[in-house]
Amino acid sequence: MRTIGLLGGMSWESTEIYYRIINETVRERLGGLRSAKILLSSVDFAPIEELQREGAWGRIAELLCEESRRLERGGAEGIVLCSNTAHRAAPEIRAAVGIPLLHVAEVTASALCDQCIDTAALLGTRYTMLDEFYRKKLDEAGIRTLIPPADEAERIDRVIFDELCRGVLREESALLLRRSVDRLAARGAQGVILGCTELGLLIGQEDLPLPLFDTTLLHARRAALWSLEDGAL
Repeated sequence: MRTIGLLGGMSWESTEIYYRIINETVRERLGGLRSAKILLSSVDFAPIEELQREGAWGRIAELLCEESRRLERGGAEGIVLCSNTAHRAAPEIRAAVGIPLLHVAEVTASALCDQCIDTAALLGTRYTMLDEFYRKKLDEAGIRTLIPPADEAERIDRVIFDELCRGVLREESALLLRRSVDRLAARGAQGVILGCTELGLLIGQEDLPLPLFDTTLLHARRAALWSLEDGAL
């Protein structure tokens, strides 16, 4: 079994889900008392979130590269970055280490293509929705992304940082997400990408009229399968 290097803490609520899903998947495949081989580097999110607000992405990349190198030195054979937004630093991380990084947007694009979906609603932080680093990966796979208007994207962003990252779940915020999906479906979305690792805490497939692609679930399961199989990340 390969050793997975989890780079988490952004936020720890979603990192906990990664740890659980990876171990559940390994147990389902191998049975008994089997569990995954995992190294975890969990960063303090507050300084990173402040750097995000300042637009200091170069400094964020430096910090995440150092944590990735630490995981590599500890024996990790692949890196799983437990945050969609932090994948803005994925190119730097891939250049900084000699082990592969499993990119969440690439995993998500593969899942969409498997279901022949070429237009998807994307919900996440304002960085994930508005910047190009994430949507470009989907575009390269032939998937067009639809995002909410700027004011609505800002409200979703605040739900993530002010509520979900603090363990707060509010029904009115779930309603905001459901209504946003309804409007994006009316614009032609065929599926919904939960492009933030915390959003699955608030809504699930049963809440939505379109197929749901929970990036946390997809990413964690793919990491677990990689740890058990031959092949590259």
